[in-house]
Amino acid sequence: MSVEQDVPVETDQDRISKGRERLEEEADRAVDQFDQGIVDLLSWVLDTETRARIYVYLRQQPYSTSEEIAEGTGLYPSTVRESLAELHEEEKVERRKRESEGAGNNPYEYTAIAPSDLVGGIVGQIQDELNTVFNLDDHLEPEDRSETGETSEPVSIRVEDEEDGSGSDDESGLGDASGSDDET
Repeated sequence: MSVEQDVPVETDQDRISKGRERLEEEADRAVDQFDQGIVDLLSWVLDTETRARIYVYLRQQPYSTSEEIAEGTGLYPSTVRESLAELHEEEKVERRKRESEGAGNNPYEYTAIAPSDLVGGIVGQIQDELNTVFNLDDHLEPEDRSETGETSEPVSIRVEDEEDGSGSDDESGLGDASGSDDET
């Protein structure tokens, strides 16, 4: 007695299709990890992950409404509206009324400022904090330093925008941030 079994035979086309699916999954995972790294960095600059996610979304989708941002980021609409109000007050996002034909509600649409402007806004604060750390002894023992009159600002941070004709493919707008630790 003989029993025949139908064994599916994997064709080259099936193997190529499965390989393509695996590549797409890996590419999606790499993009998600990259995006999370950007969000983590911006969370430090913008104070919260929520504000960072909104900023990244607006860099990718400028002129979006709060409703579109909530849908695109998966955040609660009320959280998005509150964060947008704060970001607008801090001048980290710009807003304008959306033009529409006919009568009705014209919601605000938002755009994030350029990354170089975002970084430029915090450079002075970071520079002051770093100089305070470098000059900690001056703050702890001021009488020893007052005789020599020593004061130093060993950290200087400068942010510059790259020129358009630089040949760089980087459209992030981040310029060169350089630090100097010359002690005087």
